[in-house]
Amino acid sequence: MEHKLIDGVQVPLTAEEIAQRQSDEQAWNAGAFDRAMADLRAKRNRLLSATDYLALSDNTMTTEMSAYRQALRDITEGITTKEQVEAIVFPTKP
Repeated sequence: MEHKLIDGVQVPLTAEEIAQRQSDEQAWNAGAFDRAMADLRAKRNRLLSATDYLALSDNTMTTEMSAYRQALRDITEGITTKEQVEAIVFPTKP
């Protein structure tokens, strides 16, 4: 049985509280993929931003750097599960 603390005393949850908690947990678990993708995109965007200066018109980007930046942009392609997100290996910056 699940409990809550009220003034330091364990009190059993009501059926409604248990149902609400289960609903909240299901919603949290359902959002795991979206949170993982948001984290992945944030990291990818930071890595791209760190090399944005190389893409300015007065620079000639190397083929390796261009391939690295493209790999970063493509890193989210085809990902459909949280496990796939967690298995991502970022490309090595040249």
